[in-house]
Amino acid sequence: MKRFDLRYIDKTYWVLYIALAIVAVIALFSAGSTLVYERHSVLGPVTSQMIFLCAGIVIAFFVQFVPSQYIRAGGYLLLAISLACLYFIMLFPHSSLVATINGASRWIKIGGFTFQPSELAKLSLIIVVTDLLSRIKTDEDKKRYFYWTLGLTAATILPIMTGNLSTAVLLGGIVLILWFLARVPWKYTLSVVGIALVLLVAGYAIVEFGFIRQGKSIQRGPFKRAITWVNRVDDIFAEHNQDAAEFKLTDDNYQRSIAKVAVARGGKSPLGVLPGNSQERDFLPQAFADYIFAIIVEESGMFGAIFLMFLYVAILFRACLTSSRFGDYAAMLMVMGLALMLTCQALVSMMVAVGLGPVTGQPLPLISRGGTSAVITSIYFGIIMSVSREQRELSERQNITTKESLEDVPEVELEN
Repeated sequence: MKRFDLRYIDKTYWVLYIALAIVAVIALFSAGSTLVYERHSVLGPVTSQMIFLCAGIVIAFFVQFVPSQYIRAGGYLLLAISLACLYFIMLFPHSSLVATINGASRWIKIGGFTFQPSELAKLSLIIVVTDLLSRIKTDEDKKRYFYWTLGLTAATILPIMTGNLSTAVLLGGIVLILWFLARVPWKYTLSVVGIALVLLVAGYAIVEFGFIRQGKSIQRGPFKRAITWVNRVDDIFAEHNQDAAEFKLTDDNYQRSIAKVAVARGGKSPLGVLPGNSQERDFLPQAFADYIFAIIVEESGMFGAIFLMFLYVAILFRACLTSSRFGDYAAMLMVMGLALMLTCQALVSMMVAVGLGPVTGQPLPLISRGGTSAVITSIYFGIIMSVSREQRELSERQNITTKESLEDVPEVELEN
């Protein structure tokens, strides 16, 4: 029973976590109308997601009592499993074990369950990278662990980017921030950024001028979605150059355009059109997934948007506050990495939903519908709360030990 002592749990993180879960359920009731039509069930889609959320809460509760050193050790095993699944998808996209959803082969299908290995890879890579960076003691260590983390990051990003470029870029950005926090020399970091930018620009030019403008397509290979990526970037710039009379809905800009309509309707009032009164949810195919934030803005207006952004930013702020109080560098670096991933992914998803960036397919953590995403996000919270609980307990024990040591000091009488 002592292992599950609730005195040291981080109540602030639990409040943020439960608040996001409640928002998820309310939002899905409104945004899941297309699922209701497909399944002919009003509560079916919401019930299935609530099951995943409840499972996530249970998992988070138990994970918060797992010692952080076990979590770091388990990260290596989880990364190996994730990489095996990712490379299997990349090399055998037509296998019966690979599920294709919305034209993307990103899921492993076992029995009646599907899961997205990239979600596991994001979690495990951050754990492994922060563990390696925390071992830096000398200048030689900085060079050694930089190359180790660079190699692992490249090996993870390669299979992810073939199906989801935005996730690969986001994950690479988080690793860059972790290098900065670990004081990796700037020359290493800037060289990686420069090479990455050159490769992205070269890839864009090859696809744009070698395929799109030549009317060609990429039918096979790991980069068959490259034309879709470039088209999304082109659409953003082309849309700014059009006036209202020339703007037309196409298959490429349909979801983004309807999402903008939803945001515009919500912007008419600080409270939006109020929950349950959304109109665009019936026209937005991915209203319950990538564009759920647009529906939230439509129904709750600026108030709802600011409240939700506050919850995500509070996660990162709390991580920074926690990291400044305790001395376990390895655990604190892991907390910062996980909090950065949650917050940055949320901000990217929100920006896309309101038309401030190209379509990325990034779900809103814990809010967007998806079993794998809900469970993995819950594990994020569980790990963060595990470190916070562990450091709180250690800090109190040290204070008690210090106090007892001071009480044992004998009093000395001074002679006149």
